[in-house]
Amino acid sequence: AAAMAGAKLKLGRHVGGLRRQSRHVRPTRMMAGSTYGTCFRVTTFGESHGKGVGCVVDGVPPRLRVDEEEVQKELDRRRPGQNRLTTPRKETDTCEILSGVHDGKALGTPIAVVVRNKDQRSGDYKEMSVAYRPSHADATYDAKYGVRAVAGGGRSSARETIGRVAAGAIAKTLLREVAGCEIIAWVSSVKDIVVPEDAIDHDSITMEQVEESMVRCPHEETSEKMIQEIDNIKRQRESCGGTVTCVVRNCPWGLGSPVFDKLEAELAKAMMSLPATKGFEVGSGFSSTVLTGSQHNDEFMVDANHKIRTRTNRSGGIQGGISNGENIVLHIAFKPTSTIAIQQNTVTRDGEETETVFKGRHDPCVVPRAVPMVDSMVALVLADQLLQNHAQCGILPTSEDTLPLVARTDHKFNMTV
Repeated sequence: AAAMAGAKLKLGRHVGGLRRQSRHVRPTRMMAGSTYGTCFRVTTFGESHGKGVGCVVDGVPPRLRVDEEEVQKELDRRRPGQNRLTTPRKETDTCEILSGVHDGKALGTPIAVVVRNKDQRSGDYKEMSVAYRPSHADATYDAKYGVRAVAGGGRSSARETIGRVAAGAIAKTLLREVAGCEIIAWVSSVKDIVVPEDAIDHDSITMEQVEESMVRCPHEETSEKMIQEIDNIKRQRESCGGTVTCVVRNCPWGLGSPVFDKLEAELAKAMMSLPATKGFEVGSGFSSTVLTGSQHNDEFMVDANHKIRTRTNRSGGIQGGISNGENIVLHIAFKPTSTIAIQQNTVTRDGEETETVFKGRHDPCVVPRAVPMVDSMVALVLADQLLQNHAQCGILPTSEDTLPLVARTDHKFNMTV
């Protein structure tokens, strides 16, 4: 037993990178996990009840139009206190661009955006300083860091996504101006209430139709049922989850790379990095497992504009890890909000079993406010992939006539928006 204890202690020292017996050993380089992207890089900062939250965006092409009002519009879509279905926390989420922009244009230098926190109630989180909330990040943050920001959940709070949404607004401008790319997301299910299959036309659905619904479901009949269900869940002091569907229209051909950097792999990482996500599908997703090859394959055709297209889109706009010009179709599953006002069994930081009711202000269903978080993260992935694609594949001059049709600029970029 003593030998085993000694081995564990030695292992712990190695894992921590604290091999003091050799001054020649290089210290472990720690990657904190708050930065995403290779060319279009976004770092978010701040805690839920700190002084503020925000982002630093690097790699934005110089001279790109950056409109603070457009950033604010996106932030207004995700802010708390919008209606009775969301957390009652009152925040204006007013953004301030600190650097990287002059006269409404990107300078090519880092763009910093900050949002000051106003309506903190740290006293609501007293119980959380002692006991762990079931299915939340409290225990795992303690295990990893040995310390955590208790009030509001710190970095595990959805308030962290303010930085993502602000950066996503800039990414959307880049995608729209360079490729005519449009990203639309909506709530497709709440609990067991689901939008009927094929009830929403992916080619014509608009942001305005989505935003008309309190629950961000553009199918009116289903929207009303969802609202009633969330109201019912809220009265029970419970919570529920649901699904967000996201469609990317006019995505250029050729985004994504083989093997480890496939486009769906990057999108999956981005979606699963959002708070409360538990599942991800692209195209036919899990339903493809019951089909045969001939049923699932998307046959090619040439349309009236002499563009190579597919007759169906079960691939969800991605084949071989690379975009094929069709709509990219994603489905993202969100679990019920972890913090609920019902007595639950848990343990304290010292390992003692206890029962408690956790306070705080939380969404009874996170899905309606997750919509702008989803479309913003999709924009960040595609903006990064667009710049990476240009850096590798667009740097050398090439005669368009020598390229396959799908590789020619007028075919890859469908500027119809």
